[in-house]
Amino acid sequence: VTAEDKGTGNKQQITIKNDQSRLKPEEIDKMVKDAEKFAEQDKQIREKVEARSDLESYVYSMRQQLKDKSKLGGKLSDADRKAAEDAVSKTLDWLDKNKEASKADFDTQKRQLEDALSPIVSKIYETEKDQRQPPPHGPRTGSPKHEDKEEL
Repeated sequence: VTAEDKGTGNKQQITIKNDQSRLKPEEIDKMVKDAEKFAEQDKQIREKVEARSDLESYVYSMRQQLKDKSKLGGKLSDADRKAAEDAVSKTLDWLDKNKEASKADFDTQKRQLEDALSPIVSKIYETEKDQRQPPPHGPRTGSPKHEDKEEL
């Protein structure tokens, strides 16, 4: 390997040799097996971290929406808001106390929170849906006004 400083013109050369310390086939096999073993552990760790992150994202998003009066927080009854806030707080407490929980534990906590919040949130959508529906078709109380228009 040769390196040259273009500013000063100085050159240095180093030769790298690996004649004496080649890996034996047994060492290569061991390294491959270790890599396979650690790949599974890495996968499990990654899945656990993703499950925790997924739960945290959901719980913090719900907490933010409950605090925001222009979003979920302003559309719930006091009893529903209290129930939702309690479920979110319970999950946050669990997260604080179980930092090293398993992927399955994080998934279970998320399902439990979703199960607690789903009926509350669905009430809002039902209420909004009912408010958006047009009135039933019945007899009209007035006739539409027609204007005579002159055609050109």
